[in-house]
Amino acid sequence: MSSVATRSGMSTEELRDFYLRYVELANKREFAQMADFAHEEMIMNGTPVKMADMVAEFYKHIDAVPDLHWEIQDLVVEGDRVAARLIDTGTPVREWNGLTPTGASVKITETAFYQVQDGRFKHMSYLMDIDTARRQLAG
Repeated sequence: MSSVATRSGMSTEELRDFYLRYVELANKREFAQMADFAHEEMIMNGTPVKMADMVAEFYKHIDAVPDLHWEIQDLVVEGDRVAARLIDTGTPVREWNGLTPTGASVKITETAFYQVQDGRFKHMSYLMDIDTARRQLAG
């Protein structure tokens, strides 16, 4: 891998480590540190949002699935972009993404894409396999 800085302001290795730390902090519920990872204003799933909106989205997921855990399966870093395939696991206790909890746990795939500018996320989008979660909750 190259150690040359990209448009993100980080080398490929630094950007990879940046994303690994981001997921680690999410799993530790250290959302207050998200200011280190995202611009104050960014684009999330095509919509302009404030960083506080991104943090609120994390809290929304954790409120519904307190044991939600993200595990990176694949991670690709190229230029100022990060692409990840994750496995999300947990047991919903409240309605989550339109799904009613049944006591069953879910294990679903999430695909996420990020663009980093000046050392922080500027664009992010993610897609969770909610159809699989629906089938798992239906039992």
